[in-house]
Amino acid sequence: MTDWPGYIGLILQGALVTVELTIMGSALAVVVAFAAGLGRVSRFMAVRALATAYIEFFRGTSIFVQLFWAYFVLPFAGITLTPLQTGVLALGLNVGAYGAEVVRGAVKAIGREQREACIALNLTRGQAMRHVILPQALSLMLPTFGNNAIELLKGTAVVSLISLTDMTFQAQVVRAQTGNTLIPFATILVLYFLMALAISWGMRWLERRVTRGLDGVRT
Repeated sequence: MTDWPGYIGLILQGALVTVELTIMGSALAVVVAFAAGLGRVSRFMAVRALATAYIEFFRGTSIFVQLFWAYFVLPFAGITLTPLQTGVLALGLNVGAYGAEVVRGAVKAIGREQREACIALNLTRGQAMRHVILPQALSLMLPTFGNNAIELLKGTAVVSLISLTDMTFQAQVVRAQTGNTLIPFATILVLYFLMALAISWGMRWLERRVTRGLDGVRT
């Protein structure tokens, strides 16, 4: 008789790895997105060029290749990462490249009047960006950031290819041991949906908090 409670428990253990990977990958993606996105609007050509090169490279190459390169090629350069570290790095850098364009677009969307007001107040470029531009641009970024976070969640399935025991990997183990495909993959289908739903709700709540008091401010 198949011990389904035990097998479902195995998949739930993998779900914890998926959640951990999603949180850490998203954190890296946000940091990289702001760094590269603000780099794209820098006054310095070298910074703009470096940010553009990063964005185009990671958007233009496959996440599978990036993952395999980080896991199998970096050790030849003396850099050995665990499967979890590799997954966080590959997913964070990949999604961060898309997020960088979101940051750039949101910053550019803030009206010239806001920038002129900063000049009139004698704010430095850094002060204007930190206190005026970014707080308004953040509300424009959040909906797309939410989509990116969900894409990152779904992208975590690729880490099973380097034997990281996420829930996709565990579902494959259960399928191999039981010969049943429907139950393990239906289980992770529901789990992915519930996680994506939680991200969507969380981002909507955050968007409401961030936009509170900004109505009529952006021009």
